[in-house]
Amino acid sequence: MSIPTLSPTAAADAAIPSSHPFVNHLARVASLEAQRPHRAWAESDGPIPSLYVSHGAPPLLEDPAWMTALAEWARALPRPRGIVVVSAHWESAPAAISSSAPRTPLVYDFGGFDPIYYEMQYATPDASALAAQLRGVLSPLESLSEHRRGLDHGAWVPLKAMYPEADIPVLQLSLPTDRPDRLLALGERLAELRQLGVLVIGSGFMTHGLRFVDFRRPSHVPSWSADFDAWANGALSRGDLEELAHFRDRAPGISYAHPTVEHFTPLFVTLGAAGGAGAIVTTTIDGYMFGLSKRSFQAA
Repeated sequence: MSIPTLSPTAAADAAIPSSHPFVNHLARVASLEAQRPHRAWAESDGPIPSLYVSHGAPPLLEDPAWMTALAEWARALPRPRGIVVVSAHWESAPAAISSSAPRTPLVYDFGGFDPIYYEMQYATPDASALAAQLRGVLSPLESLSEHRRGLDHGAWVPLKAMYPEADIPVLQLSLPTDRPDRLLALGERLAELRQLGVLVIGSGFMTHGLRFVDFRRPSHVPSWSADFDAWANGALSRGDLEELAHFRDRAPGISYAHPTVEHFTPLFVTLGAAGGAGAIVTTTIDGYMFGLSKRSFQAA
């Protein structure tokens, strides 16, 4: 099977072997688009939901079920006018944005994977207008500087599954703190972008204790991962921001699930952008990868 002609990005990935699962994913998305074009966001749709995505590393692009779930999630929402991602993999204060130039290069911030993942592209269009909108909603709370930095794998890996055509402007906003209150406030400012059809994504992983995973048993789910996931799901379902904000003291298995917290804290940006405690949270993806919870949700 050859890679369908979706975009320059798909063409740039043409060196991927035809047997690779991502090739089949591109074909499925192209077929869906031919049958029913993805409807663009319109003002009558109202604010587009904000998302928390357990982003995965390159192995996500080898998992047909996970890629399909992400693509179907994307198509269940109107096609956004722009995407702003706060990723676990860019912690920088004060807050900054990635390059708004077209065809911004990727950051291959991982190691030990197949060489094809260091050649993949995600050639997004010019995002200067989106950058201006982002500066507008964050001023005077944050004075944004623009870095020459490209998109890291917390952004481009899930987006390649969700929007493989790479034809939507994308910016990353750095994660400037790990304090829930400040991240909720940051998200509240981003809520204005949702009203303009911009998709706000907090990109992390619901549990991320990589050093405690037994990779020899891929289907084994450690109790600390299951317990943390159940705690987070319960608090999200209740809209209990106080419980979530005290995750360091109250979450079971926290020292194993998040020995460092940057994969959990983007969740507060997502919730802030959706109205905080009043947000309605809907889990869209659950289950585990190598025992780590890949729970993802939308909030509105």
